Order: sequence, then structure tokens, then C-alpha cells
Amino acid sequence: MVRVTCLGSAGGVTGANFLVETPSGVKVLVDCGLFQGGRRMEMRNWREWDFEPDRVAALLLTHAHIDHSGRIPKLVRDGFKGWILATGPTVELCSIMLLDAAHIQEVDAAWQTRKNRRRAQEGVAPLYTTADAEDSLRCFVTVEEDEPVDVAPGMRARFRNAGHILGSAILELWVRENDHEIKIVFSGDLGKSNKLILKDPAEIFNADYLFVESTYGDRLHKSLEESKAELIEAIRHAYDNREKVIIPAFAVERTQELIYILSEFARNKILPDMPVYIDSPLAIKATEIFRRNKEHYDEEAMAVVNGGADPFSLPNLRYSETTEDSMAINRREGPAIVIAGNGMCTAGRIRHHLKHNLWREGASIVIVGYQANGSTGRKIVEGHKTVRIFGEDVAVKARVFTIGGFSAHADRDDLLAWVSNFAESMPRVFVVHGEPAVADAFARLVTERTGMATHVPRWRERLVLKAREFTSEVPAREEGLADMRSDMLAVISDVERRLAQLRVKIDQPAYLGRITEDEVDRLRYIEEELGEILA
Repeated sequence: MVRVTCLGSAGGVTGANFLVETPSGVKVLVDCGLFQGGRRMEMRNWREWDFEPDRVAALLLTHAHIDHSGRIPKLVRDGFKGWILATGPTVELCSIMLLDAAHIQEVDAAWQTRKNRRRAQEGVAPLYTTADAEDSLRCFVTVEEDEPVDVAPGMRARFRNAGHILGSAILELWVRENDHEIKIVFSGDLGKSNKLILKDPAEIFNADYLFVESTYGDRLHKSLEESKAELIEAIRHAYDNREKVIIPAFAVERTQELIYILSEFARNKILPDMPVYIDSPLAIKATEIFRRNKEHYDEEAMAVVNGGADPFSLPNLRYSETTEDSMAINRREGPAIVIAGNGMCTAGRIRHHLKHNLWREGASIVIVGYQANGSTGRKIVEGHKTVRIFGEDVAVKARVFTIGGFSAHADRDDLLAWVSNFAESMPRVFVVHGEPAVADAFARLVTERTGMATHVPRWRERLVLKAREFTSEVPAREEGLADMRSDMLAVISDVERRLAQLRVKIDQPAYLGRITEDEVDRLRYIEEELGEILA
């Protein structure tokens, strides 16, 4: 029998991580991503592994996005000694993305340490360091797309184009059990049909078990033409008001797609005369990787190249390499388009641009990607009147445009069409990588439309797969709840202690009307902590 334990992308979207155990005891991981989207979810990144890293033979990485790759440096630091198999572009992208992620971890830890010390509290260490990221890159091995590769005794794999981001792959995995093989397919993140720049996802027809993402499994994206029209509307709104267009965008894929579209607007002479800033050193490096990997372009993108144009260039395009370059953007008056990371507004330079522009009524905020539950971007999309940025409540007065048509993910109909290719082999379908209500809805739809049996795994649920039958082992659920309860009780105790200390001061008559700015910040911090707990 084969065991698959769902250690991420189950019961949520981020933190992709699956442990596959063969009948002979070989352990292999599929993805190893960061959990993102609010304090409670991100606490999972600090948990002990549910396996011994030094006992894992290999890691199969579907693509470079941080919610699939972002814990690799921690895995290697904690003892993993195997190879990390990925496509060429994924290896190239990880070589810049993991170093960038490590830098963010170090900067955030330093910021939190300074904040803690002002409260006479302990400092914090980063989840991992730049040195850890550099060490992890030595484990990467490039595999050829569509070519079978031996992973470990009794296991072979094949990486197929997923059409999600450059180098993204669907994973076909064959595990030998006695005299036959069990075939498991992991969709990874699937791109939508007729996506910009990249080829459509490969069609696969046979499997015994299928793990399929469901990020947008309950909705349809707007068409590309509708999305382009909405982007132009957002640009003109800010241009007419002499304000900025702020676009939070993932450095890989989304930023390149936006440059590609803006380049098309410029060629068609519909883009207003205003500077376009790419304010992300990571995105600048990723764009060069895109330029080098033309063999992955679709026919339309190749037609642009063959026509003598650079699809990733346009007039007034400016790259902000340094921190000073980034700060200068907000000192500059007048209209501009600013594309900055990260895509969920939880880290990076985008937070500074939101702090300077979110409260301006004439500005445009353009959301072009998935926003995890609890993230700053999700709160903006949901219509919150204020959001918390750098310890300050910032009013949301800018006009917010949510444009789903630029998503790198397949929507409901794309997902259903891809899954329907398996109708002849009729695998058992495990619906993952979706918020619970979305995954449940998509699972029901798959069964209704195709007749395939579906199951929506929980976080840390272990699936036992054998000859088209499976059983579920969930000892981890109660353990997980106990872990979370312990963590949250510690947070609650800390919040109560701080609140009691503040009340003692505020209740003193001499203190009324004389609360310092630091104490106001502390009170807001406590309110934020309580909000996270009660959410």
C-alpha cells in the first residue's frame, strides 16, 4: 500500500506539502511551501516536521511559487539530504526566489525583534537565513519535461507542463507494489486555458488516484478582454486624478504578464503617457529568466517575438533596484503605475506603496491575484474600511479593482475540463489546494459531472492507497487541534497580561489624556492580536 499524508494545501490553499511513503518504506515529498494568510496559518511554518527530514529520499517540486517551495531552506537546514527534482525554469526561479524569501525572513525577524525589545521581550530568529537558502540550492537537480525519471527504488516520475507559471509541472508518479504499479497524479497548480505567454496545461488521461487543486473551483474568471478593459479603466481613473495605480503582484508570472499586457497597450497606443515602475528586484531578475526561456512561450507570445518586439518592454518602463529607488517613487508627484511585491500585500515593498496611496481617493488599487484568507490583500478585496500596515490603521479610500481574468489559476470550468480527461480511467479524486467551502463545492461538482468518487482531505490526514481503494487515518487531527490550542492559549495569556498592564496605567487619573504614542501602538497591537484570535 502507498501512504500519502496531506501536510499542506489541505483545508486551505497555501503550504503545499505531501508526504508519499512506498510499500518498502521509501519517503518522498511533493512540494514544501510556506503557509501564508494570517498569524494563525503562518504559525504552522514553525511547527516540527511530521516526519524526519533526514529520512526523506527526494523532494519533487511542481513549481517555484513560495507557497510550494518556501520551506525548502528550513527542510535542508533541519536535515534533508536528498535531491530536489524540478524543471529547468523552476530551478532557475528558485535560485532567486528562495534567496529573496530568506532575506524577507531575516528583515521581518529583525523588525519584530526591535519591536519586542521596546516591550522588554525576547527577540525572534528568522524561520531560515540566506545561508540556509544558499545551502538548499545545492540540492536542486534539473529534470526534462515529459521524460520519465527514477526517483527512488520502486518509484518513478514524469513532469508535464501545468501552464501555471514558467516551468510549472503536473506530476505523474508511479509507485510499484508487488507485481503492479499504482499511478498517482498531482496536478500542482493548473493554469487556465488560453493563458498569456505560456502553453496550455498538458492533458493526462490515466491515473489510479488524482490530487487536484481547487483554488478557484467555485467560480469563473472574467474573460481576458474584459480584464484588459478593466485594467485600462483603473489606469485612466488614476491618470485623470493625477494619482498612482498600485498593483500588488507576485514577482514571478503575474508581473511578467502585466508587463506583457502593458506592452500591448503601448503598441496599440492606448496607454497614457506615465511611468511604469517595476518595484521588485526579484521581479526584475525573474523577467530576465522569462526572456531566456522562449521555448515555453505559446504561439501568440512567439508571434510578438518573431515580429521583432520584446514582449517584456515598453516606453517609460523603469526598474527600481534599490530601496532608495523605491522610496523615490512615493516622493514623486503625478500619475504612475507601480507594480510591486508581494502579491498578497503581506510583505515586501507593496506595503509602503499602500501606506502612501491607499487613503487617496483618486488612486487605483488593482488586485490581480489570489488573496489568502487573513491577508492584507484579502481584507482590501472584502471591503474593509481600514487595514493595518506597519502598526498603523490606513483608510481604504482608493478605488479598488479586482480583476480575476489575469489569474494564473484555472477557474471552475477549466479545472472540470481537465479532470474530465480522466473519465475513462476513473481515478479516486482528492480535492486539495482550496479553501474548505470551495474544495467541497468542487468535489461535489466533479462527482456530479463525471461520476468519479471524491474526497476532500483534512490537514495532516493520512490516506492509505491500494488497488483503487483507500482508507483514511486521521490521528493527526486531534493532535493538531491540541497544538493549536496550546499555541493560542499562550497568545491569549500574553495578550491578557499586556492588557492588564495597560489598564493599570490608563485607570490612573494622572494618566488620562497623556497616553504616549508607544502605548497607543501597544494597544493597537493587542487589538490586532485579539482580532486574529477571534476571527
